[in-house]
Amino acid sequence: MTASAASPASSVELTFTVTEEDTATALGSGSLPVLATPRLLAWCEAATCAAVEPALGAGQTSVGTRVSLEHSAASPVGAEVIVSADPTHRDGRLHRFRVSGRHTDGKVVATGEVTRVVVDTDRFLARLG
Repeated sequence: MTASAASPASSVELTFTVTEEDTATALGSGSLPVLATPRLLAWCEAATCAAVEPALGAGQTSVGTRVSLEHSAASPVGAEVIVSADPTHRDGRLHRFRVSGRHTDGKVVATGEVTRVVVDTDRFLARLG
């Protein structure tokens, strides 16, 4: 099955709870015990991976190629963050997603865009060696 023959990407929401290991202090991206931007970005990428999954054929995966993320509010340890990925554009193998993060009370903590490209797993890995 090719990427063009697969189902379209879907919208996805994932919920995460901020732990000590997710903080800027723990990840070295700051000195405060709040959700680190690199962890938030990883959560956004996880949501886009789940969203693009229906568009993958056998032997395919996706790779992130472009990210734009505005981390606009702090999330303390224990906060639940709902991360969403919504498909906004598809051009062949390229998939673009609007991503956002919000607290369970609706407060927006991040917005952005992630672009992923569908690749043949074996061919991609063969180019590395």
